[in-house]
Amino acid sequence: MKNQWIEFYKGVVTVKAHGKGIERFINSLTRDKIHIWNVRSHGTSAITFQMNLRDAKKIRKYARDSECKLEFQQREGIPFLTIRMLRNTGFLIGAFLFLVVITLLSNMVWGIEIKGANPATEYKIQKELEEMGVKTGKLQFFIDNVEAIQKSLTNNVKEITWVGVELKGTTYHLQVVEKNEPEKIEALGPQHLIAKKKAIIENMFVEEGQPVVSIHDRVVPGQLLVSGLVGKEEEPEVVSAKGEVFGETWYKSTVTLPINSTFQVFNGNEKEKHYLEIGSWKIPIWGFGKLEFKEHEKEENKKSLRFLSWDLPLSYQNETFRERQTITRTYTNKEAVEVAKEMARQDIKSLLDDNAKIKGEKVLHQSADNGKVTLSIHFQIIENIAQGQPFTQGDAE
Repeated sequence: MKNQWIEFYKGVVTVKAHGKGIERFINSLTRDKIHIWNVRSHGTSAITFQMNLRDAKKIRKYARDSECKLEFQQREGIPFLTIRMLRNTGFLIGAFLFLVVITLLSNMVWGIEIKGANPATEYKIQKELEEMGVKTGKLQFFIDNVEAIQKSLTNNVKEITWVGVELKGTTYHLQVVEKNEPEKIEALGPQHLIAKKKAIIENMFVEEGQPVVSIHDRVVPGQLLVSGLVGKEEEPEVVSAKGEVFGETWYKSTVTLPINSTFQVFNGNEKEKHYLEIGSWKIPIWGFGKLEFKEHEKEENKKSLRFLSWDLPLSYQNETFRERQTITRTYTNKEAVEVAKEMARQDIKSLLDDNAKIKGEKVLHQSADNGKVTLSIHFQIIENIAQGQPFTQGDAE
């Protein structure tokens, strides 16, 4: 078997010889050590045999000396295949380019389907996808993976709660869940404004209705602030009270902050490695050399190559290594107190409306032990304390 492959690599010729001196012709070849095989007789004056391409030119003189004629019937082996390929270079180039074009088209984005979003939200999602490079006609190799797309959309499009991203063939399918924000209910009937928490009145802006409290009054939850009955007591006019009543309210926040804290940060150094993966083989194509980072985080991005609707056992893989450092931060007692105060302010702001503001703050308790600073802070807040309370004409009477 090994000899056959060697001969095929060098080239094999099938020869037919016929004439009166066939035996003399065979003896001459054997005497001069010209190797022939698969010798077959066709009557008394004709034979066929196979021989090496390199010896084919030598046998013509033996044929003339033996009064034989030769016919080269078949040519096999790498040299003849190479000649045929060179004769059909245009066809091979065309076939190769055709396969390349089909492969590229099979790995492009040809569709983006968005379901579950209203037209306004869908438009925002499309604009965000375009900024990320996810658009029709773009090669999938240069687009982030579906997890990164999903994370970016969730963070940047405020109207959605969740989005599922799936790549099927050449189409991205997005399933969107929008935020169910409660609709602002406009008062369709009579209503009062009452206090929703304990406070001291600081300011009032009444659009409709009759105020029944004054600045600096102390109110309790449920107390009437603005009446929906205006005019004479005998024949009052029923309206929907509207406005804002700002009062001083009080909150308490307790914050504990460690004086020493250890955390990890990226220092900006990174290294990329690129691979071509064929089956279980991983062939590096860029980013050679040893990784010198002591601590790092590895991010992998793998793109499978497709041909029409089939997944090929060929993929491109990109690995990004980001160097990470461990940092220990130490506060002085004064710094820790200031940081703890700011943390407490942020906690309080997260509980308030946008139009609320902090009027004042006072540290009720402060301690530093076991490597931690603990603060209890009292906040004075100015916020809108009014809320609507519907009533009927019968209630008013």
